[in-house]
Amino acid sequence: MTERPEARASGPARTARATHTGPPGPAPAGPGRPGRPRSEAVRRAILEAALAELDRKGYAALTVEGIAATAGAGKQTIYRWWPSKAEVVLDALLGPPGPGGSVPAGAAQAVAAGAGAHARPMPAAGVPEPAEPEAFPAGLAAFLGGAVRGRGQREGLAGLLAQALLDPGFADVFRERFLLPRQAALAGLLERAAARGEIAGEADRDLLAELLHGLLWHRLLLGRPPLDAPAGRRLAALLGAASG
Repeated sequence: MTERPEARASGPARTARATHTGPPGPAPAGPGRPGRPRSEAVRRAILEAALAELDRKGYAALTVEGIAATAGAGKQTIYRWWPSKAEVVLDALLGPPGPGGSVPAGAAQAVAAGAGAHARPMPAAGVPEPAEPEAFPAGLAAFLGGAVRGRGQREGLAGLLAQALLDPGFADVFRERFLLPRQAALAGLLERAAARGEIAGEADRDLLAELLHGLLWHRLLLGRPPLDAPAGRRLAALLGAASG
């Protein structure tokens, strides 16, 4: 058995799960016994165990029981923080939370690549920015490649996509916590590319974003390797020519 019966509930229970934003914080510590470090250590052990089990078994054979055994934690501890194995895996793939909450690693890498050492700050209003040919290709390759290069990413993402198609409640969670942040990161990447003249300013950036996300999932589901930097440059050149 991979999930408790409650994890398959419908109606109010399913609606409640759709608003889940990760495991709750640890309970207040008792006198002389700080609770947060111990609870955080258990949480991290569970997430690490989920990645290890993904590596060993893949998503389909992954079970909450197996995660609990590998983590040295109780199964009920996992169910107290996550309603299903899918949300354990999602938190494991998202990585540790940042100052403002959980920060998707792939999206953060894309933002850094698109607006870091390869790109200038956004220009002042009405002042054209000099083109930097490497900025968009580097950022695009980082976005498309970084999304599936991390530990457990390929197996985990394929499984989570299948779960989202079968479970509307988890689909809401997956969209809010994984898909939309990456969509925002890609939109920023395309906006900066348009500001630098690397793609046409009047290009339909929403459509371009959908095409790029489609490429990402297509390659993932076919088992093809992530795009590297040369492929990112070729793809950026194609997008620039097509949008001109």
